[in-house]
Amino acid sequence: MRDLFLIGIGTGNPDHVTREAQNALRQAVAVLVPRKGPDKSDLAELRLQILADAKATAKIIPFEYPVRDPDLPYQERVEAWHDDIATRWSAALEDAPDGPVALLVWGDPALYDSTIRIAERLADLSIRVIPGITSIQALAAAHSLPLSTVGGGFSVTTGRVLRASGWPDGVETLVVMLDGDCAFQDLAGDGYDIWWGAFLGMEEQLLIAGPLEQVATQIVAERAEARAEHGWIMDTYILRRR
Repeated sequence: MRDLFLIGIGTGNPDHVTREAQNALRQAVAVLVPRKGPDKSDLAELRLQILADAKATAKIIPFEYPVRDPDLPYQERVEAWHDDIATRWSAALEDAPDGPVALLVWGDPALYDSTIRIAERLADLSIRVIPGITSIQALAAAHSLPLSTVGGGFSVTTGRVLRASGWPDGVETLVVMLDGDCAFQDLAGDGYDIWWGAFLGMEEQLLIAGPLEQVATQIVAERAEARAEHGWIMDTYILRRR
């Protein structure tokens, strides 16, 4: 039975890494680092910086990250993708010395991340999850925004669900993640405020806030420009009914 540490590392700022995460990194004998192509090489470099800051001496084991098959239905596509990732993890683990192995996870492993589900596909692993700062926390802090109104609640969803189902009943504040198509453009009327952020916690951080009808076009344009410049983008936004 091998220990597998799934370590949340926040949204791109090395200062997001907790002391618990640093201690786990120092215990690990190996770290699996995905290679996602030259456009995302800066993400791999940031992982290496985090390891250096933690004074970790673990062996770095890179593995090629697969892409999803766009021809499959969504659920089937995701399942096949996860199976492929698990297979690559298994092959990479064959090169690891005896002892705990770590994977660095953006944000927190429990929030809209499939690392735990993928790890559960592998036998003879004892999984330990170290929580991390989420993009939701980083976004609210960057805008100096309380997530809920007094006595109110909030809901977290994806761009896919927002586009398919619209605004959920009884919800005042909505946090939207994984939205590559800017589903907020489909909301009718002018009764919403938005707080948007990309590259949260990183030097490239972008923030836009205001009435949705006034800033939606700006968000779409700046998002497209930033993605073209960097080759990738991670963004999140909060919507609130007025």
